[in-house]
Amino acid sequence: MAELLLGPLLRYVDGSSATFWVEANRPCTAEVRLADGAHGEARTFQVAGHHYALVPVDGLTPGTVSAYEVLLDDVAVWPLPDSAFPPSVVRTPDGQDAVRVTFGSCRWAAPPADEKDPVGPDALDTLARRVAATPDGERPDVLLLLGDQVYADEVSDATRAWLTARRSLADPPGSQVADYEEYTRLYYESWLDPEVRWLLSTVPSCMIFDDHDVIDDWNTSAAWVADIRATVWWRERLLSGLMSYWVHQHLGNLSPRELAEDPLYAAVRETPDGTDVLRGFAAQSDADPASVRWSYRRDFGRVRVLMVDTRAARVLAEDERAMLDPGEAGWLREQALDAPGSYDHLLIGTSLPWLLPHLVHDAEAWDAALCRGERGARWAGFGEKLRRGADLEHWAAFPASFDALAGLLAEAGTGPDAPATVCVLSGDVHHAYVAEPAWPEGTPGPDARVLQLTCSPVHNSIPLYIRLGFRFGWSAAGRAIGRRLARHGGCARPAVSWRRTGGPWFGNQLMTLTLQGRSARLRLEQARTGWSVGGRNGDRNSGKNGSGSGSGSGGRNDGRNGGTNDGRNGGARLRTVAESELSP
Repeated sequence: MAELLLGPLLRYVDGSSATFWVEANRPCTAEVRLADGAHGEARTFQVAGHHYALVPVDGLTPGTVSAYEVLLDDVAVWPLPDSAFPPSVVRTPDGQDAVRVTFGSCRWAAPPADEKDPVGPDALDTLARRVAATPDGERPDVLLLLGDQVYADEVSDATRAWLTARRSLADPPGSQVADYEEYTRLYYESWLDPEVRWLLSTVPSCMIFDDHDVIDDWNTSAAWVADIRATVWWRERLLSGLMSYWVHQHLGNLSPRELAEDPLYAAVRETPDGTDVLRGFAAQSDADPASVRWSYRRDFGRVRVLMVDTRAARVLAEDERAMLDPGEAGWLREQALDAPGSYDHLLIGTSLPWLLPHLVHDAEAWDAALCRGERGARWAGFGEKLRRGADLEHWAAFPASFDALAGLLAEAGTGPDAPATVCVLSGDVHHAYVAEPAWPEGTPGPDARVLQLTCSPVHNSIPLYIRLGFRFGWSAAGRAIGRRLARHGGCARPAVSWRRTGGPWFGNQLMTLTLQGRSARLRLEQARTGWSVGGRNGDRNSGKNGSGSGSGSGGRNDGRNGGTNDGRNGGARLRTVAESELSP
């Protein structure tokens, strides 16, 4: 009998259709049946001995909520028997209601339920418990997961023990994952977490990779690529990473129409075993990154979301460095400027922040100048070592791309049909903040309000050096040091200046944008086991920053933030630590 191994994940939803991702233990037909009578089915496809299906369901009614069940070969497998969670549902938008977009990045898999969590409560777990406790209450309309959904290079103790039973860790890559089968272990560990499994079954999600989905600082530089390609284990790791990302994350990002038109998806489904087809695609992606597009667009009523690949689409030659290759940059421009006046809010999801603390930005631009040879060969060698050691590979390390994005944001946000807000949504840097750019005096700024919204981690560590370093990076002293570095590298001034208007906040956290008409409101929530002013997470948000409600270190504790208790997270709840109105 066919069994459900992983999922279901509710991925794409619009007013009339939805897609559901599942993994079964054998070939079978997967079917989704909604309580309102709509249904869809798909035959599983096979990759590396695993059996997956992406089930499209059409004929949904806008503005409705319908519970669903999953069947494999006509046998019901979801909801799980005796589940403690409410039924999984599909909520279809009607184009009139507010759109709630919850986002974050960097989720390290939670430990087993009987172990103490070394990095604190998981923000997705706590969100799931809140939604489950009030199934008819407020919930996200979509989760944007902005990278590091799995950590291929930083596994848990349980996964390390599993790897040890499978192969010798004395051989490279040691305790990091090596192949497709080991990648599947990471997804099991992450997505079989009971709270997260239920949450992903009932809240649509959009995903994009970052470096740890493959390896830390993936595609930092041309020299980095040359060095890692010389290792005996890298090719299998990279191909497996791309293959598993395509199966587990990328397919669900696509609409039913895009899936129907995707030749790779058709080829994988048409063959009894799609492993070689998918492996060939991954190899082509590595050989010619410009031949593949991982970026995609989603529209939620009058909210446009562009999820941008800032890892695989890079140009790494030192004299041509770009965060996006020409084709990718052209796609982003085309999507951002398409049909002006048809959207009220433009959200650009890029795993790496565009606007960083000033010291960090200047250090990355300076390092990029050194690596280009602006101060000679010895400084160039030092710059490459520093780039890798200090992770200096954000937008600031690609100065031309930084300025090009500033220009695009201004263009998209200017004119009689300009949206109310243009927001860059990012993660990666293990803290949260809000930053607002300003265009040079004498240069007309955009009519829309443009903001950098950064939120990370969902569940990971925040070492003391990160807290101290990023706080200092925003300070006047840090800014002065940054300017000296920029002068040493002969760096041109960036196209915009900016100021921090909220944060920094440290903790496992999520941001939510509530968008209705031309109104935009931001809420930052942290997963906490206790609530005390001046505690470990006591980051006071004052009204003088122009971004918060002055709610203080503990935030607001009201009925919305209720949740159930479990032993692993010690009764953790999401607590609001900042709220602000973002509309112009």
